[in-house]
Amino acid sequence: MNVLLINGSPNKNGCTYTALCEVAGQLDKQGIETNIFHIGNKPIRGCINCGKCAESGYCTFKDDLVNECIDFAKKADGIVIGSPVYYAAPNGALCAFLDRMFFKKSTGYAYKPAAAIVNCRRGGASAAFDRLNKYFTVSSMPIVSSQYWNSTHGYTPEEVKQDLEGLQTMRTLGKNMAWLLKCIDASKDIVPYPEKEKPIKTNFIR
Repeated sequence: MNVLLINGSPNKNGCTYTALCEVAGQLDKQGIETNIFHIGNKPIRGCINCGKCAESGYCTFKDDLVNECIDFAKKADGIVIGSPVYYAAPNGALCAFLDRMFFKKSTGYAYKPAAAIVNCRRGGASAAFDRLNKYFTVSSMPIVSSQYWNSTHGYTPEEVKQDLEGLQTMRTLGKNMAWLLKCIDASKDIVPYPEKEKPIKTNFIR
């Protein structure tokens, strides 16, 4: 089993990475492989709703790392997305990245356990955390919980390491993710995935 951890910060080894490593450490202890994927710090296009990905399974734009991450996500058994908090929201580049990663591609991630984590200097963590979880709830992905909302606090990695409660929350998240993955693996031949209905689309303007 393996878990993809997406580092949505422009800083590869910053605060978000520090929090993700705490999650990854617990997964590693449980015998689950981890892969921390950094989205980079170059410009990322937003989704233009062209719909071409519905046929190919990949975004039509190929000048960034979105399609590479899609491949990792399809192969992963679980996904954790981490982001710094900017203006009470996730990193804008990460949101553009995830819009294109999830739009019309969610069937490839269905029933994979998922979690979001955020890091902030002081405030805005809950709003950013809520924003990221919406990618999972629209994709039939079970959300893994912890002992508190999944946030750490600190302006530098050294400060994050002083947030003992936040780090414990990350470790608990890692343990809970490992537990759920093992439960799913143990029951895969006993309990089938839910049968999906044909999607119903309702527009309110006639």
